[in-house]
Amino acid sequence: MHRAFDHESTTTDVLAGIDLSGRRYAITGTSAGLGEEATRAIAAAGGTVVMLARDPDANAAAMDRVRAAVPDASLSLGQLDLADLSSVRRCARQLVDEGQPIDVLINNAGVMACPEGRTADGFEMQFGTNHLGHFELTRQLMPAILAGADSRIICLTSSAHDISDVDLDDPNFERTPYDAWLAYGRSKSANALHALELAQRYPVEDVFTASVHPGAIMTSLGRHLDDELMSQAIERSRQRAADHPEAATGRRFKTVEQGAATEVWAATAPDLAPLHGTYLADCGPGVEGGNPGENGFRSYVADIETASRLWELSEHLVDRVSE
Repeated sequence: MHRAFDHESTTTDVLAGIDLSGRRYAITGTSAGLGEEATRAIAAAGGTVVMLARDPDANAAAMDRVRAAVPDASLSLGQLDLADLSSVRRCARQLVDEGQPIDVLINNAGVMACPEGRTADGFEMQFGTNHLGHFELTRQLMPAILAGADSRIICLTSSAHDISDVDLDDPNFERTPYDAWLAYGRSKSANALHALELAQRYPVEDVFTASVHPGAIMTSLGRHLDDELMSQAIERSRQRAADHPEAATGRRFKTVEQGAATEVWAATAPDLAPLHGTYLADCGPGVEGGNPGENGFRSYVADIETASRLWELSEHLVDRVSE
């Protein structure tokens, strides 16, 4: 079906021999980390990239770094604050009004384990940013995406989805005591369920969708991790290893080039139609019930009924926010 890669594969590996000339990519969270690396790799293969990030100065600096590595890179910048739906809609409207198709949208940006807070529209920060911001961006960009060739939508999830399924009754922690990791886990489950429901609503002939676990990478995503949160994460990792001793491989953190490989692979590899709507990791299909620290996923992120209900809730929440 497709070339075999693994957890050690890099963006260079997955793009070897692939020419992306003439294809246009929109990527969120491009000012650093995985988003910047995905931009560099895709541009090096000839693709055009619209770099979307909250901080214009940081995004421009990332563009300069990409251009230093790929002098002929075809790049443009867009300002996008996923924690503010007015910014999301303004960004999407500008892209759609340009009249150019978006062949691939990579919903890469995110926040992790941040202190309790609210978005500009009053949503819990991690659910509001990681899920609702991308949900509305994707929804508003669909005309441009459907106008593309071999269109794709790639949603970044995480092994942290195994912390919790989504909570459709209390998505904004209005009744549940706030827990930074619990909120992050819920948002990452939402990302996977978003890709799953997109696949129910759009046939693969119109747009291929998938969720991607990039692996454990040291990036600025972890800027909120204090000693207590790190201790909680380490304990969860130990428990995960105890639950899956057969999968204990002693893997270490991935490099950024390895971490971005799966999203780039999902965005560019041929013959992925059989994986429409599924959870991907280590540049291949995920394993239901396997170790989430590697390429396994929990059954609840493959639940079609939950995915449908989350979509309906998300529409309800974002539609209450006026322009």
